[in-house]
Amino acid sequence: MSLIAKPEPVERLTLSAEDRAALVDTLRRLLAARSGEAAVRAAMDSERGYDAALWGALAAMGVTGAIVDAADGGSGLGAVELELLMEEMGAALVCGPLLSSGVLAAGLLRQLGRREPLSAVADGSLIATVAVAGARGGWTEADVEVSAVDGRLTGRSGFVTDAHVADLLLVVARDVDGIGVYEVSADSLGLTVSPLPTFDRTRRMAEVAFDQVEARRIGSGWAPVEAALNLARIALAGEAAGGARAMLARTVDYIKQRHQFGRPIGGFQAIKHMAADLLLESESALSAARHAAEQWDAGAPDAERAVTLASFACPDAFERVCADAIQMHGGIAFTWEHPAHLYLRRARADAQLFGSSAFYRERYVQELGG
Repeated sequence: MSLIAKPEPVERLTLSAEDRAALVDTLRRLLAARSGEAAVRAAMDSERGYDAALWGALAAMGVTGAIVDAADGGSGLGAVELELLMEEMGAALVCGPLLSSGVLAAGLLRQLGRREPLSAVADGSLIATVAVAGARGGWTEADVEVSAVDGRLTGRSGFVTDAHVADLLLVVARDVDGIGVYEVSADSLGLTVSPLPTFDRTRRMAEVAFDQVEARRIGSGWAPVEAALNLARIALAGEAAGGARAMLARTVDYIKQRHQFGRPIGGFQAIKHMAADLLLESESALSAARHAAEQWDAGAPDAERAVTLASFACPDAFERVCADAIQMHGGIAFTWEHPAHLYLRRARADAQLFGSSAFYRERYVQELGG
């Protein structure tokens, strides 16, 4: 039996390889100019947790509306392009609600055919997020803890990304028909957003409590939620693969420049072996993330397995690359001032968001058995 909802066939804009390369290059140059280490540190320590000017630039470029249909004001791109864009976002450790609003919320709204908010999500003027996980961090139907009775929500949802800046919350709740999706304004009476302490300071999370909060039901069933989560999993896999690639590049540059005993440390056999292992991890993560995106867009029979594989392979590779890169840098990388610290924190957070590696490995085994 299938464990993951398959993508619905939709009309997407098809880009040539040259157009994709140009799109990625444009984003890379933007982030190089606007999201360097100093900018990341300033953004993560700011009140909102991201740079509003950079968010506006991403919106103007069409990144915030990447997966929103052109008819609704978006770029109309597919998972393949989204994954490539997220590689660059992960490589630059961008702070901002793209994963929450432009991917997860936009994907769910699209799945439900709820077009009205999509244009504002696409142009970045409205930030949306999705409340689905239980207080313990589970992201399955069984973990939903919010209930809906007569259009009012009660309960708690944990690990809601960017809830502190969201204008709109899409809440997954249990109701008389099973699972329903509800639309809630962030300023609704009875809604409380409590920031959570996070290991990764570049991504904000919160627990959201609902006390008889008035809501509008916009959809039903777990399938559209799972489909939106799958697209977010592909995006997160791309982010992790991009982060691993960037951390490896930084490390290779360092071991070429750092000298001991009159020679670059990159010339030592042990360091060479470690670098080769990290290259394998990084390239494998890129392959897994890109394959999942390609299979998803194609609606391939093994698309669900590809998504599950990427959901544990990419975050695991990111964490391994960062941890070993810190060892290869020596004592300097253990300090808060070094950027390796930031990448490791993002890697360990990514390894838990939307489900742990152990959860996805078990799911993958079950899919193989099915």
